[in-house]
Amino acid sequence: MRYKVVVLQEETFEEKASFTGKLWYWITGVSSAAVIVVMLTIAFIRATPLREYVAGMSLNGFERSRLIEAYTRIDSMEQVAAANTIYLDNLRQVIAGQAGETLEQAGGQHIAGKTTNPAPPAVADVGLSKDELALRQLVESGAPYDLPENPEAAHTGISSYTFYSPIKGIISSNFSAKEQHYAVDIAVKLNEPVRTTLSGNVVFASYTPETGYVVIVQHSNNLLSLYKHCASIIKKVGSFVRGGEVIAFAGDTGELSTGPHLHFELWHNGNPVNPTDYIAF
Repeated sequence: MRYKVVVLQEETFEEKASFTGKLWYWITGVSSAAVIVVMLTIAFIRATPLREYVAGMSLNGFERSRLIEAYTRIDSMEQVAAANTIYLDNLRQVIAGQAGETLEQAGGQHIAGKTTNPAPPAVADVGLSKDELALRQLVESGAPYDLPENPEAAHTGISSYTFYSPIKGIISSNFSAKEQHYAVDIAVKLNEPVRTTLSGNVVFASYTPETGYVVIVQHSNNLLSLYKHCASIIKKVGSFVRGGEVIAFAGDTGELSTGPHLHFELWHNGNPVNPTDYIAF
């Protein structure tokens, strides 16, 4: 017995196509098509990571190791990104003079930072005599305090570091967390050389309207040292400096300065510490 399948247009019932055949032909054709679809689906799943979601099937050893390696890299990148975010936030707070918990006062108050950046004044080399310029070049070229730093300092805290005095002078204003003065002010003569307190990399060297020429050096163990109100800066951002190396010259720049001095700050893990606890000025 033969059967006929007709395809009609719904509105006019016009015959568009027809298929004639025996019943077992139709059953065989439909079964074959179903088997082909199933086989193609299985082959597609086996050839792609979709098989991981099918019970009884899993990735081979090589693919699994690559997947674990990819997850490990993603996790490492997330940790690095989080660490960089914390570092940038701490640096932003340091520049603005903001602190969380200090060593002397829990829950330190914040100081509002200004964002205006007018053009800096001319570099303070103007007006210096030839002898003074020659002396400056001589001081810049030398690093007489090249003492070794404790290699275990990063593991035992900042008290184990050998800090260099950034400058010698008279302390005119002490560190005070209550008054939000997170620094030591050292009164000195104009253009006295300013030396970095530890080896590290210069992360900021520019002019700000309130504090004049400022240098910030990043040290190991999440330590930052700041040198403000400088007359001029001789190091660029990204420069590596050794402990005791000259990085600037003391001055009287910035709106907040009341005379030639160095405003020196020391920060650890984003919080200010009293420099006189570790350095003899």
